[in-house]
Amino acid sequence: MEHQAAREVSGTVPEGAARLTPWQLRAAFAARLSTMYGREVPAYTTLVDVSREVNEDVLRERGADAERLGAIGRVTAERHGAIRVGTPAELAQVGRVFGALGMRPVGFYDLREAAASAVPVVSTAFRPVDGVELARNPFRVFTSLLTPADPRFFDADLRARLERFLGERELFPAELLALADRAEAEQGLPGGDAERFLELAVGAFELSPEPVDRAWYETLERVSAVAADIGGVRSTHINHLTPRVLDIDELYRRMTDRGVRMIDAIQGPPKWDGPDVLLRQTSFRALDEPRAMRQPDGSVVPGALRVRFGEVEARGIALSRRGRALYDELLARLDAEGAGGAARGGAAAQGATAAQADQAPAPATRADRARALWPDHFPDTEHALAARGLAHFTYHVVPDRPRDGRTPPPDLPGLLREGWVRADPIVYEDFLPRSAAGIFQSNLDGSGTRKDGEAGAAYDSDWLSGAVGRDVLDPFALYEGQQERSLGRVAEELRLDRVEVPPPA
Repeated sequence: MEHQAAREVSGTVPEGAARLTPWQLRAAFAARLSTMYGREVPAYTTLVDVSREVNEDVLRERGADAERLGAIGRVTAERHGAIRVGTPAELAQVGRVFGALGMRPVGFYDLREAAASAVPVVSTAFRPVDGVELARNPFRVFTSLLTPADPRFFDADLRARLERFLGERELFPAELLALADRAEAEQGLPGGDAERFLELAVGAFELSPEPVDRAWYETLERVSAVAADIGGVRSTHINHLTPRVLDIDELYRRMTDRGVRMIDAIQGPPKWDGPDVLLRQTSFRALDEPRAMRQPDGSVVPGALRVRFGEVEARGIALSRRGRALYDELLARLDAEGAGGAARGGAAAQGATAAQADQAPAPATRADRARALWPDHFPDTEHALAARGLAHFTYHVVPDRPRDGRTPPPDLPGLLREGWVRADPIVYEDFLPRSAAGIFQSNLDGSGTRKDGEAGAAYDSDWLSGAVGRDVLDPFALYEGQQERSLGRVAEELRLDRVEVPPPA
């Protein structure tokens, strides 16, 4: 079912269609957005083509194992997009548009704290949350909100000017919002209204031809290129679209061979011999795009901005809270080792001769150090991840287990060890703030300005829920619920009171 349901959709509303459900609207919207973005950023079409080629090659090489984390139909059709807005009111309107598509806000990401450069945004991701809906079409949109109240980036005068500018613009026409509300309330739209909704929704994220006020844009750009992209223009636009690939390292190599300039690294966990977990991402570098610029004297001249890029992702298994804590701990260790290595390297360089420096081995990259560190801390099998409670799985009774006179044990490790149940990995559907910030930073021309001596404005998940007017869901709770429901079914089928899951060690 998943393979067929997640097939690529043309984006065309079938002639005479009586009604489109939210998932059909979502699939058509994603397809149209991809077509539109391909016209605006041709290198994105290259990225999609190479992703498809890599996926087909991996499927031929690995067979059924390649579909362990999703049928090829879903993986090839899968996309996520990214947009940026400036005010809570705009974010609430985004929530209405995506609510019509069956997408809910999941996760709170503070990119201000994850980035070394100035990235003054907090974010969430709108996506389907039901397993059937994800299988039908898993489109998601990473949505960032500017934080003008944070004094580390914006002084009182610039904040006032920025909020006034943002308050005067309209990103989404009233007709679109009315259709969105109706689609969410009625769980779909009839054919003609569906066509109009899709036309308006895709149009809202097209790159506007309206001239950009150069002086105002450059004022914000001195603070942050991300702030300028959000608050320096009178519209929003799709910032990037991201296909999913089964071998991101191979895709990186093929894109580079085609002469496409990629960012320096693949973000997220390292490539290693164990199970893929969480999310790995990379992108091609943002390209100069022609934009009309309005000069201080009112004249309009040709110009260019460099803010949009093409991202690609490879998804792994969703880690549990304990597994995620371990992942974050390993990142912190890599940071500490990197800082120590840089300090030692600098000291050694001061005392080395030129000949010695030429003969010295190249320092290990962060990716090399991560690959060396991971096997000592992460289990190298899915079974061990499940038994140690480091990752999330759905559990299923093995129907053809040989009879050996045993009764099923009540604990999950025992059920796995004795072959009573199998564990199917739950795919990580969400994002990593540090990886997102790394992608943002790698596509910026400068680091911007940031006053680290000041206390930052407080934003959290509860605040964001109030801003969007919808509960921002906890991704861990979603994975936990999915796993617990499967264990409940196992207990019922094996006639156990419950399946005992060992507490974290």
